[in-house]
Amino acid sequence: MKFNLTKTLIGGFTGTLMMTLMMQFAAPMMIGQPMDIAAMLGNMMGGVYALGMTVHILLGVVVFPLLYAVLLFRFLPGAPVVKGLLFGTGLWLLAATMVMPMAGAGFFMSEIGGIKAAMAALMGHWVYGVLLGAIAGRDACRHCSAQPHFH
Repeated sequence: MKFNLTKTLIGGFTGTLMMTLMMQFAAPMMIGQPMDIAAMLGNMMGGVYALGMTVHILLGVVVFPLLYAVLLFRFLPGAPVVKGLLFGTGLWLLAATMVMPMAGAGFFMSEIGGIKAAMAALMGHWVYGVLLGAIAGRDACRHCSAQPHFH
C-alpha cells in the first residue's frame, strides 16, 4: 500500500476540523451544550486551554493519522472509508472509557450528558474517521496487507 503523507495529514486536519465544529455546533442540539474538547484536555493539564487545544490538534492532525496509516490501515477490513469509520470507533471507545473519565466527564460521558453526549462524541469520531479514511486512503492500492510507504 502506498500512502501520500500530505494527504494523510490533510485527512487528519480535515477530520479534526469537522469533529471540532460538530462538538461546538451540533452537540448543543443533542445535549444542550457544546463539547469543548480543548477545554477538557486543558483541564487535565493544569487548566491551560491553549495546551489542551495544542494537544487536540497534534493528536488529530499528526499522531492519529500516522498511527492509522502506518500501523492500522492494513489490518482494518473494508474500503478506506470503512477502515476510517472503524478507526474512529476505536478512538471513541478509548476516549469514552479512558480519556473522558480522566477529564472528569465520567465513563461514557456520564457526567456531561450520558448517552446523548456519548452518541454526539461517537458521531464526531465517525466523521473524523471517515474523512481521514477517504482522504488518506484515496491512493492506497488494492493489496492493503503490504507495508505502507509514504511519498
